[in-house]
Amino acid sequence: MRLCIFNPEHDLCLAKGRAHYVPPRSAVEFAHHDANIMSLLYPDAVCSSVYGVSRFDRDVTEVIPWGWDSVVKHELLKRGIPAELLPSDEEINTIRELQHRSTVLPLQEDCHEVRSIEYMELLLKRSEHWVLKAPWSGAGRGLRWVHGSLTPIDRDWLVKTVASQRCVIAEPNRREAGDRSGASPSSLADVALEYMGGSFIGYSYFKTGSGVYKENVLWTDTQIEAAFPVREARSCIEPWLAANVWPCYRGPLGVDLMVDARGQTFVSEINFRHTMGMVAHEKINQQ
Repeated sequence: MRLCIFNPEHDLCLAKGRAHYVPPRSAVEFAHHDANIMSLLYPDAVCSSVYGVSRFDRDVTEVIPWGWDSVVKHELLKRGIPAELLPSDEEINTIRELQHRSTVLPLQEDCHEVRSIEYMELLLKRSEHWVLKAPWSGAGRGLRWVHGSLTPIDRDWLVKTVASQRCVIAEPNRREAGDRSGASPSSLADVALEYMGGSFIGYSYFKTGSGVYKENVLWTDTQIEAAFPVREARSCIEPWLAANVWPCYRGPLGVDLMVDARGQTFVSEINFRHTMGMVAHEKINQQ
């Protein structure tokens, strides 16, 4: 029997990096009430939140979470799931390191790894509008929008984040200022490339607000390819994945892209876990 664990608190757990971290109540309740989301991807599996697994069922032969982190592993071990069904600590650490936003910098135009206030101030002389991102963050957390100069709160956040997460990633705020092509902020769209087991499974089209995921638009792959230059993006991204990711990771993966009205594509982030885009893609296939 497959046991699927819906743990949307995964990004927060990965950011903390501790097996004994307690996620916010809202995330735990979401996982409990919406665990059947996983059934769209694995219809033959038993689905639960990690806190809903009360005891080990000896019929379980495979465990598939939304995403692997130290917290979900620790909680499953507490509930009697055998260690041989779970990844090693080294494998979980590899996932955590891959999820660090610095991993994807080679694919990101004009993004920078910031380790000091002085370097950020140099970037602000080039452009007034930036989004600062904590390397490990999720659900819209760990983001700060900077306009023109650093406020005292920005400075304090930057110093603390560098101390705890090695750096801060500075990304041009294209929604605020447009980009070098002259496209307006309203012309930007969010799409993703979805992969499973090292293989491409399809695209997704979604909407965000202030860096927070809001919803997926149920478009087919054909519709997305007709509207956005996703094939060109794949041709650039997949050789990099083959060289840098697939040799050490074969789990679910989503590459989020930002596309402007003139066809320029920018890599936003990579999620080393299942995504709502995968769920939307499967839902379309089932219609």
